[in-house]
Amino acid sequence: MANQQYDVVIAGAGMVGAAFAALLATKELATKEQGKCLRIAILEARPFQMPDLSEHFDPRVVALTEPSRQLLEDVGVWSQIANRRACAYQRMEVWESDGTGHIEFDCAEVRQPSLGHIVENALIVDSLLQKIETLDNVDLLCPVKLTDLETTKDGVVISLEDGSVITTKLLAAADGAQSKVRELCGLQLRQWDYGHHAIVTTITTENEHNFTARQRFLPDGPLAFLPLETEQGDCHQCSIVWSQQEEVAESLMALDDNEFCAALEQAGSHCLGKIVAIDKRYKIPLKQRHAVDYVVPGIALMGDAAHTIHPLAGQGVNLGFQDVITLVEEVERAVGRGLSPGDMWALGRYQRRRKPHNLGTMAVMEGFKRLFEDQPLPVRLLRNDGMSTINRLGPVKNLLVRQAMGL
Repeated sequence: MANQQYDVVIAGAGMVGAAFAALLATKELATKEQGKCLRIAILEARPFQMPDLSEHFDPRVVALTEPSRQLLEDVGVWSQIANRRACAYQRMEVWESDGTGHIEFDCAEVRQPSLGHIVENALIVDSLLQKIETLDNVDLLCPVKLTDLETTKDGVVISLEDGSVITTKLLAAADGAQSKVRELCGLQLRQWDYGHHAIVTTITTENEHNFTARQRFLPDGPLAFLPLETEQGDCHQCSIVWSQQEEVAESLMALDDNEFCAALEQAGSHCLGKIVAIDKRYKIPLKQRHAVDYVVPGIALMGDAAHTIHPLAGQGVNLGFQDVITLVEEVERAVGRGLSPGDMWALGRYQRRRKPHNLGTMAVMEGFKRLFEDQPLPVRLLRNDGMSTINRLGPVKNLLVRQAMGL
């Protein structure tokens, strides 16, 4: 690969990195600098191969809020995703395993067509990369491995494993929780291990899910049933995310499929009847991470490279997509003023806009997690009464659900 120069380079071709490239490239004002389109490159270390989803769902799914869905619509891929398979859920039920606390949300109560959409990660990535292939000013370089970088007064010099060099005015790091860019540019990280693992898989159930997302809080961690829908309209499938203490997760993974399904039916209080089929299970360690700073001159962190949170409410990718929207706005603003896409004025604005919101969401999720882990009787009684009271207070409940939907 010959040495090349770009206006913007993105490390990572996952959901956040691909969405940033597609949105930046399709923004009319943001793609103009002295009458020329911004030249954009995406660096992806792993060869991308779309999994065969003809018979199985991708085990990793996301619960898209309306702003995230709108982002995908703005870049021109939402109709493709929806036509393949995306499940709009209209209701959500949350209850506690050892008490009477119960709360229900319904999209009709907030006058919305749905509370959100459950979509497979692989479908989002594939649709975004197909879009990127049609964009003349975006190059997808894959597989390439970033080995070193150097910041200069003109931008960032990126060294690749094959010996080639790329220069750019802005390096946007969307290379995940183990971000190589974050490590190389010395951005510090605060993190702690939850001591939990999430077991994820897809199940087929006796009863239809009725477009309802369900979450049950168990003593060892929450269990979520996220509704899926096949191309033929079959509504008997759900993606599960079962967060368990590490030792419990290990023992559950050691069970055979029949034993695991029996344990899952009991943990979910048989809310969907019998589990009649299950796909391969995966176990993912859960950690909370947050970069002390998101930016240095010429470099900005996005998505999991900047922050990861507990999957309690499925907000991780939605926070990443909000990073995308904000950084595109700030690049657009900078270029419109004749500044570099990586100007520190623009990157500082991006950090000031995103960091408080991400920290606030992380604090709320951590609070919920700790609240439902506390087992003393007074705490259990208080949270059960609280959930039941909120369920009866329509205006308060509707305010909560609208905030969760990003409205």
